[in-house]
Amino acid sequence: MTGPLLDAHGRPLESLRVSITDRCNLRCRYCMPEEEYVWLPRESLLTYEEIGRLVGIFGTVGVSKVRITGGEPLLRRDIARLIAQMKQSPAIRDLAITTNGVLLAEHSETLAAAGVDRVTVSLDTLRPGRFRDFAGRGRLEDVLGGIDAAAAAGFVGTKLNTVVIRGFNEDEIPDILEFAAQRAVEARFIEYMDVGGATQWSFDQVVTRAEILRSVEQRFGVASPLQGSEPQAPAERFMLPDGTVFGIIASTTAPFCGSCGRSRLTADGMWYLCLYADAGTDLREMVRSGASDEAIAAAIRDAWGGRTDRGAEDRLAAPERGPLYRVDKLRQDPHREMHTRGG
Repeated sequence: MTGPLLDAHGRPLESLRVSITDRCNLRCRYCMPEEEYVWLPRESLLTYEEIGRLVGIFGTVGVSKVRITGGEPLLRRDIARLIAQMKQSPAIRDLAITTNGVLLAEHSETLAAAGVDRVTVSLDTLRPGRFRDFAGRGRLEDVLGGIDAAAAAGFVGTKLNTVVIRGFNEDEIPDILEFAAQRAVEARFIEYMDVGGATQWSFDQVVTRAEILRSVEQRFGVASPLQGSEPQAPAERFMLPDGTVFGIIASTTAPFCGSCGRSRLTADGMWYLCLYADAGTDLREMVRSGASDEAIAAAIRDAWGGRTDRGAEDRLAAPERGPLYRVDKLRQDPHREMHTRGG
């Protein structure tokens, strides 16, 4: 029995985010603020069988958690067939999906029946006007309906992800937490990050972990750190006096690079070892050129074994910090987009 596959800093490969499409039906300002994009060629997208094969290979080298992402993953047709492919790997003990929730009511029962273990929904505001301004579409009621539909379909452990941006939604932190608590789902507040499509990012828009905690505690009382949380998990979790649990992901001001065991597979088969990485490994080429499972597993082991990435820490140390990419740079290489690599 071999031990876990470790990178150069001793971090195990354990979690894989799999983007299955770069398309989305919203235009959120921190991810896809533009109306027009350079899309991945459709013929380059991995088939469900190719994704299932790669997930199985990742399972043989240590991955036990898979999260289906996009873009918006529910835009890709017949997603239950993909889930069935992924479930064939006995190593994958946790299969989750992240969605913007617009199509969740339509798909909740299908996802549950197919074997998805957990759902995470993006919810940045509870105000219809703000939602329209922020996401470019007036679909808030669909998202809220999707959250309720997930509960009706039997999902537990559902999380709501809220990117907090100064001047936009920081005043809604307590309201979103209360909304989540009323539905027995866990709110997670995320510091605004300078990645991908966040081309208008500036540090003064970041609402920090300390500010988020202060906003929560002003309404609900002292938030106590929750003991026993997974050390590799991105969120620091807290409990309120009434038992409500919530999380904060402080990727911008307090990066968790030291324990990060996540990597990302794009919809066209590029494997990235870090959210901030410029270059990745082309696994699609290996799959379509006839490489064996053993050869692909060896390439994964070699890449992870040499991994030194600490991208968020490097960005924090940058003397002059602005957006990671300009719009023209993103259009030169769509793999730099967060909706392509499953941010």
